[in-house]
Amino acid sequence: MIAPAIRGTIRDLTPEVRRRLLNRNAGTSSNVVRDAVAAIIRRVRDGGDAQLLALAAELDSVQLAKVEVPREFCARALSAMRPDLRKALERSARNILAVHSASLPVVWETSPEPGIIVGRRPDPLGVVGVYAPGGRASYPSSVLMGAIPARAAGVKRVLLASPPGADGLPAQAVLAAAEIAGVDSVFAIGGAGAIAAFAYGTESVPRVDRVVGPGNSYVAEAKLQVASVTGIDSPAGPSELLIIADDTATPDTLAAEMVAQAEHDPDAVVVILLVGRAGEESLLEQLTLRTNSSQRSEIVRESLQTNGAILRADNLAEAVELANEFAPEHLLLAVENPCELLPAVRNAGAVFLGSSSSVAFGDYMTGANHVLPTGGLARSYSGLSTLDFVRWTSYQSVTPHAAQKLSADVAAFANAERLPGHAAAATVWSAA
Repeated sequence: MIAPAIRGTIRDLTPEVRRRLLNRNAGTSSNVVRDAVAAIIRRVRDGGDAQLLALAAELDSVQLAKVEVPREFCARALSAMRPDLRKALERSARNILAVHSASLPVVWETSPEPGIIVGRRPDPLGVVGVYAPGGRASYPSSVLMGAIPARAAGVKRVLLASPPGADGLPAQAVLAAAEIAGVDSVFAIGGAGAIAAFAYGTESVPRVDRVVGPGNSYVAEAKLQVASVTGIDSPAGPSELLIIADDTATPDTLAAEMVAQAEHDPDAVVVILLVGRAGEESLLEQLTLRTNSSQRSEIVRESLQTNGAILRADNLAEAVELANEFAPEHLLLAVENPCELLPAVRNAGAVFLGSSSSVAFGDYMTGANHVLPTGGLARSYSGLSTLDFVRWTSYQSVTPHAAQKLSADVAAFANAERLPGHAAAATVWSAA
């Protein structure tokens, strides 16, 4: 029987267990990860392409002649792709473009007083770096989720980095997705080295205005360390799911969702809060069956037994309260009336309404973005959107008549802050 690490009731959680449940950032804040990432960033910053090639040999066991992948390789990968998979990727790309085009930021202006206009204009970034993870699996979906919103926002140049395989290239599905998404340049580099290359630039890799995309704890830590040099979306780490379920949700459906998230990574976090008569034993039975039959059963088992939790809640309000404190990457409301519960949800990367709204659909096909904050950072960050690919230019105008009316109050402010030059600049207009 698969036994998640934490079981019991919400009200009986000890302070120690509650801290363990809520503090999921230990990996990215550990000295080992932080120091290793800092060393890699220094190497790439100071050594450029030579260090990227050395890191590929050390960490990926592959000898690269150069880090950039010839663009024609992407077209070849797409041509060779299985028709069913190509159809799925192209459908996903259309939906992502439709959803993100509908949420494009717009210019706004307001006039707080007669003669004053204040506005903001969204300007697309010049160059963006998209990271697509590799290693245990390839993620063409992450290519689409990063590159297509950037294109929708009007970014001039979109770059992609993904780790090389034994053949020295990113996965063929990743290359095909790059072709579908219209990526300009692809680089066979991974991990913290890729993030450093995007942040500082090398002989081959242009310096970017923002780095986006998910990754492991090393990638998340690297993004944090370069955040003072270039923009980042959020320091997303291992995948996580919190489910609130009542007795209308079937154990098999719930187990399927839990295994789907746990198979990402041994560090993935899966928590389910059972409300009402929802059966824990039948859920455990289904969870065990699905884990044992999974092709990634070892990863699923380690994830659930290390980071999993099954807790009982007295009512939906108690469950939502813990969910808001937990601030999950994915929140599945597998309850009878999920839309009634939605207004109470405040902290989640993405909310999935009802058992049929599987997280897998959001990962691949609905058009919503699956690049989401993890580790409780949904309290502060949002999922990737077109807003991540623009910067805002603020502008304002003041007519001479309005300047005259502002001058006295501005001078009072400036003199109080001992800035007489500011006061003088304002009072020039006092007799206008």
